[in-house]
Amino acid sequence: MSNPVYGKQKKTLRNASVSSTSPLLWSLTIGLILFLLWSSFQVALFNGQLLQFEGPIYWALVFTTLLFIVWAVVYYKNISLDSQQDWLKLAVLLLPLTYILSLISAASNYLAVNMILIQCIYAMLFVMTMYLLQNKQTNHIIQSSLIGLAYIIVGFGLLNWFGAFSFAGKLVGWFSSGVVNGVYNQAIWNDANGPRLASVFQYPNTYAAFLMAFLFISIFSLIRTKKVYMQLVHGFMLVPILLSLLLTLSRTGLVMMPIVFVIILLLLKPAKQILWFIYLAISGIGTIAILNPVSTAGLELQQQFSTGLATKSWIYLIAASLVVAFIIWLIQRWLATKMEMKLQTWGKRKGSSLWIPLGSALLAIIAAVLLLGTSVRNIFPDSISTRLENINFQQHSVLERLTFYKDAAKVITDYPLIGAGGGAWTALYEKYQNNPYVSAQAHNFFMQYLVEVGFIGFITFMAFILYIFYQYVRSYLRRDESERESHFIFFILSMTILVLSLLDFNMSYVFIGMLVFIGFGGMAAAIEPRPVKRLKISPSAARGIYTAIAGVLIIILLIVSVRFLQANQYAKEAKEVAQTSQSFEEIKAALDKDLAIRSTHSDSLLTLASLYQQGFQQTQNEQFYTAGVDLLQKGLQAEPYNKSMVKQLIQLYELKGDSDQEYALQKEYANNYIWDMDWYETLISRSFDLGYQALGQGDTAKKESYFTSGLDAYQHVVDGVEHLKTLPEGQLQGQPFELTPTMILNAGKMRYMSNDSAGAATILKNGIAEDLSDASNREIARWYLAALTKDGQQDQAVYDKLIAVAPNEAKEIKQIAELNF
Repeated sequence: MSNPVYGKQKKTLRNASVSSTSPLLWSLTIGLILFLLWSSFQVALFNGQLLQFEGPIYWALVFTTLLFIVWAVVYYKNISLDSQQDWLKLAVLLLPLTYILSLISAASNYLAVNMILIQCIYAMLFVMTMYLLQNKQTNHIIQSSLIGLAYIIVGFGLLNWFGAFSFAGKLVGWFSSGVVNGVYNQAIWNDANGPRLASVFQYPNTYAAFLMAFLFISIFSLIRTKKVYMQLVHGFMLVPILLSLLLTLSRTGLVMMPIVFVIILLLLKPAKQILWFIYLAISGIGTIAILNPVSTAGLELQQQFSTGLATKSWIYLIAASLVVAFIIWLIQRWLATKMEMKLQTWGKRKGSSLWIPLGSALLAIIAAVLLLGTSVRNIFPDSISTRLENINFQQHSVLERLTFYKDAAKVITDYPLIGAGGGAWTALYEKYQNNPYVSAQAHNFFMQYLVEVGFIGFITFMAFILYIFYQYVRSYLRRDESERESHFIFFILSMTILVLSLLDFNMSYVFIGMLVFIGFGGMAAAIEPRPVKRLKISPSAARGIYTAIAGVLIIILLIVSVRFLQANQYAKEAKEVAQTSQSFEEIKAALDKDLAIRSTHSDSLLTLASLYQQGFQQTQNEQFYTAGVDLLQKGLQAEPYNKSMVKQLIQLYELKGDSDQEYALQKEYANNYIWDMDWYETLISRSFDLGYQALGQGDTAKKESYFTSGLDAYQHVVDGVEHLKTLPEGQLQGQPFELTPTMILNAGKMRYMSNDSAGAATILKNGIAEDLSDASNREIARWYLAALTKDGQQDQAVYDKLIAVAPNEAKEIKQIAELNF
């Protein structure tokens, strides 16, 4: 029987009564560790809302459910609902339930269901770790394993930075879905800033959040452990972690690091606060000493691998790490204990832990001024120096994030109570965006959560995590120094990632979310088990209630996860078959298997609809057309904002020659894609074509209806272009959005055919180009001059230029000017 970690023995005996020698307990612990290792190399289980990302997430659900079954067997006799701590394992079920509730108004059924499954993974991990981490031995093993896993990920990232792509790929390629053609995809992320280290995450900012959490965990573990070899290991890893953090070029990480640091310091005694400063400073000096040569070497090794240069870089890194580790060990061995003794009296004073964090905040401000406003930043390589120079509130990434948050608020206004379902931002952002950016993530976990589950779900989630943080800190402050440390890394882990998730989409990586909920479980394990008197339930009844709920959920989750895995495999097979076969029946058979399980799975549905479209094109068989239309209409009921489905349905109507249906769909969905320039250009063109046909048929009412819609669409583009001029100077517009010659010509014609020649001339004048040798440009000039002529006016300069290029245009202008509508 393990000894309880917190409080008196009589309070925690129940929770620690599982024997540490139990084979099932060891199986559960080892299984959890191996699961986390596997998960990290599946692109950290990124919820990328695409077919390629969903398979590993479904496997993660299977593994978590199996582990949960083992947990239920191991801890069955310990399940009770006596304390507030115990009720947390029921409270966590409210999180997936709020996502289930949001299905009512889900913008995408497919994405919403996936998020429910992800929330179930989190809930099961929370319950398991809350129990596992009450056991002193399993707590130690899991903590050590988490730190070891972090060190493996750091090493893996640096292998890629030093050009060993193939070697790194071979190490994990046998089990990792992230390895493509023998190389871990985007372990080095390239953008406008150049190569950025991303390791297993394929996104540098999330890797920076992960590194920051484990940087602080390493320092804490270094100070806490009494084992010399562990002090040396943790000290050795500080330089690689800090180096990796800088190589991510993450401005978010650099900005948020002082905030996280100060929060952690507030919970430490003065002696430990000073040690944190010293160790961070020493490792920082060691990192800066090798930063330039290692950074430059890495950039060169991305282009051309050189064994000599790579070896030299590793020597720099290892040497700096060894020196830092040795210096830190000396301080820890000879000075740390003496310092704690001397500062013991000061540490007992009220508010003593506040002075150093306040001083560190002041130092952070001074450092920021030096690094951002002076040439001190030139000690860093150019890539990092440039990133530091660009940190300001008028920088485009800051302005863009603020825009995301404002747009998210618009979504929340329309879906205030239960939200728009999991994945709502991805499905809806084009409808609400302020400018034509492309971002499937809101870059703020809390705003994205609020969009998905509304205020009911968000308040539930915040109440859950704030209760855990509050109770943990309360219990922490009431403990002796020696009792505080056993679960503190879980506070660091969850708090760091959540703070950095204020400015990024780190929690879209299910692996990161798993770490956060493991952190919640660790904190919950350390909470004093205060009894609940009003809701007291006998142990046997509590076991019955909880196992009944858990049993039903386990059965449902196993069935769903296995079926979804089958569907995912069928969808992949269909794509593979489509690449190698031209057989309609063969491709359709694989797609039908997926759609039999997930009837509106967008990938397979679109592929099958495309098959039907091709069949109709080749044979003109009405059955293909009807099947395609029915399939897409069914899909749009579940995925009403899926642009690809709408486009494909429009194409089918166009092939059939059903111009009214085609136009109605183009017009109906225009408000969902308010910055899609091509969408509005097509809508304006179709409005003109159909209006012109109605004009030829003498149907004035229809003509006016089509022309009004087309001119409204044109005005939408005009207003949009004017709005984009109001964007702050540093903010990027995003995708192109402008008035095209086709828009101007068709809008001008519609205005002219509506007997508004002056309005037509105003529109068409905006499209006059210098090069009138182009036929489209000449047509705009022709109609412009005709509109002026109709009103008895002339633009001699444009007229002369047009006639010089094409003399016959004079006759064309006269004929148009004489037309009456």
